[in-house]
Amino acid sequence: MADATGAAACDLLLTGGAVVTMDPAAGVIEDGAVAVGGGRVTAVGTAAELAGLQPSRSVDCRGAVVLPGLIDTHTHLYQGLARSLGEGRPLWSWLADFMWPYAAQLTREDVRAAALLGAVEAARAGTTALLDHHYAPADPETVLAVAEAVESVGLRGAVARGMAGTPSAVARDHGLAGGLFAHSTSEEIELTRECVAARPPGSRVAVWPGPHNVTYADQELLRASAELAHDLGTGWHAHCASTLRDPEVYRDAYGTTPVAWLHDQGLLGPRSTLAHGIHLSDAEVRMVGETGAAVAHCPVSNQYGADGVLRLRELRAAGAVVALGTDGAAYNHRQDLFECMKQAVLVQRMHRLDPEASRSDEALALATREGARLLGVDAGVLAPGKLADLTVVGLGAAHLTPHHDVQASLVYAARGSDVLMTVVGGEVVFEDGRCTRVDEDAICAEALERATAVVRRAGIA
Repeated sequence: MADATGAAACDLLLTGGAVVTMDPAAGVIEDGAVAVGGGRVTAVGTAAELAGLQPSRSVDCRGAVVLPGLIDTHTHLYQGLARSLGEGRPLWSWLADFMWPYAAQLTREDVRAAALLGAVEAARAGTTALLDHHYAPADPETVLAVAEAVESVGLRGAVARGMAGTPSAVARDHGLAGGLFAHSTSEEIELTRECVAARPPGSRVAVWPGPHNVTYADQELLRASAELAHDLGTGWHAHCASTLRDPEVYRDAYGTTPVAWLHDQGLLGPRSTLAHGIHLSDAEVRMVGETGAAVAHCPVSNQYGADGVLRLRELRAAGAVVALGTDGAAYNHRQDLFECMKQAVLVQRMHRLDPEASRSDEALALATREGARLLGVDAGVLAPGKLADLTVVGLGAAHLTPHHDVQASLVYAARGSDVLMTVVGGEVVFEDGRCTRVDEDAICAEALERATAVVRRAGIA
């Protein structure tokens, strides 16, 4: 588009900063610029090359870096009101004795407040899209309220509607078949179908099927979830192989492992997104890779629960899509993908006692380009035609000075609090320390009030 003088016009021009494109062909552009128009990136180049544009708004990004928006591929926003509780429990005890009693006390308004709180925290930390695995409570009205809360802050993504279905033998035998198993498998599928109809693929925040966990979910529920995702054009999302105990328990019950069963049933594929995916054999790594399935890697929460270390490079080499997730605010405590990027590198190096086991540029790819692949979002790279989902990070603070290697500085030194601006679809949703669409003070105040009441009702403090 051009103005009357023939000069090209754009809605927003970010100019003068280092531009980390995440495009292997373009790399990092020093003294770069990104032009945005109609919700998409229209041009990327040096500041000099884009100097002739006529933007509606120009932002001086000297002393900052512009990069694709970060994408969180696994979280549980409903957990936000229980932040800092549940210390020191193994995962299944953490679920049965802490998280589910908390979840059982949540009202729809509690969940809405928690989702707003988490979405604000994410936007402030440069996250532009997220995948929320929501299951407490999971009636359609609450699921849609969560999606609306995320969208109201300005983010995009998906809400995977958590489903338990008919209690499996594993759930019954291990004390997990509580109140969250409120619906039969067939009822869960129909309720999810209803939610997807309300927020289908292409929605700013869509709904996916989200069975709780491959290990203890009804096998028919998993099969039906994959079929529903295929029929409706969504992804489907479930916890899988999160702890060392998961494959052992599954083998005792079914004579196989969770990933091997999914593969044998033909349920793994590009629509399958597995949260954690830690404890996989060589054969299972190949199964995930050869089918093009995805794994949401949550390095901070994996350490918090002492759950294990992902086989990161093996999965990527096999062909799997691997992206980053924060996990819920009660199992990570922060919705900050900068922290997750750093830990994604360090945990690999420590586990293997090898400083070459992972690199900062790999972690940055997991948080941007690969996250976009997992979510099916046309973003993750700063290139013409891509969605204008991007983040501006200031580099002037003492902990970021000097920054010889901008990508390494982002991964090892930057924090979510260093984000200056978050842009989603060309709209500035966070700037000057405040979210632009919502009243952060009111959201925090309501969340604190509701958290106090929920914890009292649940008796978990």
